[in-house]
Amino acid sequence: MSQTKEQEAEDSDHNPQVIVTPTNAAHTVRKDRGLWRDLTAYWILGLCNNYGYVVMLSAAHDIIAQFNDEPEKDVGAEDGNGRECHLISTGAILLADVLPSLFVKILMPFFPFWVNVRIGIAVALSAAGFLLVGFANAEWMALLGVVITSASSGIGETTFLAYSSRFNKNVISTWSSGTGGAGVIGSLSYATLRSLDVSPRDTMLIMLIFPAIEAFAFWLLLRRPQVLPVTTVESTEELITDDKPLVGFKEKMSYIKHLFKYMIPLCLVYFFEYFINQGLFELVYFENIFLDRASQYRWLNVDYQIGVFISRSSVNIFQLNKIWLMSVFQFVNVVYFLTEVIWFYTPSIWIVFTIVLWEGLLGGGAYVNTFYRMSKEIPPGRQQFAMSMVVQSDSYGIALAGFLAIPVHNAICGLPAAARSLVW
Repeated sequence: MSQTKEQEAEDSDHNPQVIVTPTNAAHTVRKDRGLWRDLTAYWILGLCNNYGYVVMLSAAHDIIAQFNDEPEKDVGAEDGNGRECHLISTGAILLADVLPSLFVKILMPFFPFWVNVRIGIAVALSAAGFLLVGFANAEWMALLGVVITSASSGIGETTFLAYSSRFNKNVISTWSSGTGGAGVIGSLSYATLRSLDVSPRDTMLIMLIFPAIEAFAFWLLLRRPQVLPVTTVESTEELITDDKPLVGFKEKMSYIKHLFKYMIPLCLVYFFEYFINQGLFELVYFENIFLDRASQYRWLNVDYQIGVFISRSSVNIFQLNKIWLMSVFQFVNVVYFLTEVIWFYTPSIWIVFTIVLWEGLLGGGAYVNTFYRMSKEIPPGRQQFAMSMVVQSDSYGIALAGFLAIPVHNAICGLPAAARSLVW
C-alpha cells in the first residue's frame, strides 16, 4: 500500500494534472507573487529557442559564400534582357532550416514527455549548431550545423508550448513575444556584428551565450508547475469525459481532427507569408534611392520582423479568434507582391515597407492568437498534446512555401526586366 502511494506521489510530482478535492475542503489559491518568474522565463525561452533559427537564415548567404566564389546569376541578366537575381531563391536555404524542425515536431507528440531530457537535448544541439557553423571548413559541415540548429528549435518549441499547459495561460503571450523578439534581435545582432567586421566564426562563438541563457531560464528561473484543485462533483464528471488525458497512439490520432480548426488557418497564413519572404522579397527592387539592392532586402526583413514582434506581444491587448480572416488578408498580400515583382508598379518603397509591416503583423497575430485561444478552449488535460500538434502547422506552411517559392522565383527571373514608370 505504501509503495502504491509513493508511486502516485511520484507520478503527481512529474506530471501534475488536476487534484480533485471535496467541495468543503479548505484550500486557497496560491498568491502568485512569483508569476513574474514564469512570464519572464517564457519570454527568454521564446527568444533563445528561435534565435538560432533566425540567425541561420540571416547568415545563410555568408555561410554559403564561404565556399563559393560568386553567387549564380540568371543567364538573361548577362545580355541585358533579363533580371539580375539568384537562380536559386532563398527558399532553398529556408528548406534546410525548416525541414529538420518539422520532422522533429511531427515525432515529438508521440514520445514520452520527459521535459528535462528534451530541453537538455535542445540546448546541446543549439550550441553544437553554432559551433559547427562557426568552425566549418566544408559546405556540408556548415549545412549540418544549420540542420542541427533547426532540430533544436523544433524540440524546444513543441516542448515549451506543451509544458505551458501547466502554467498561467499568459505564458503563451510572453513566449510568443519572445519568439517575435528573436526575429528582431537575431537579425539585428548578426547584421551589427558583421558590420563591425567580426568574422562569421567569431560571430557564431559570441552567440553561444544564448543556449546558456536558455538553460538558465528553464532550470533556474522557471518555477515548477503548480497543481490546480477541482472542487465539485460536476467538475469531476467533466474531468472524466472531456478532460481525460489522451493515452496511446490510436486515441491521439483520432483527436487530431478536432484540432484542424486551429491548424489549417495557421498553416495557410505561414504558407502565404513565407512564399512572399523567400520567393519574392529579393525580387523587389527600387533604383536610385537611399538604399542599395542588398540593403533593401535586409531592411525589408527587419521591417517584417518588427511587425511579427509587435503582434506576438499584443494578445493581452487585442485578441482575434477568426484566424482564417488573417489567412485571407495574407493571400491578398501574395497577390500584391506577385504582381509587383512582375510589373514594378509601386511608386515608392515606403508603400512596400508598410505592406511588409502588415504582413508581419498578420503572421505574428495568427501565431499568438491561435495558441492563446487554445489555452482557453481546450481542456487542460489535453492541452499538452494539442499544443505539440498544432505547433507543426506553421512548419507545414513554411515547408510548402519553400518548395513552391523556388520554381516561381526562377520563372520570374526568366521574364524580361520590368521598368518602374512611376516613382515618387
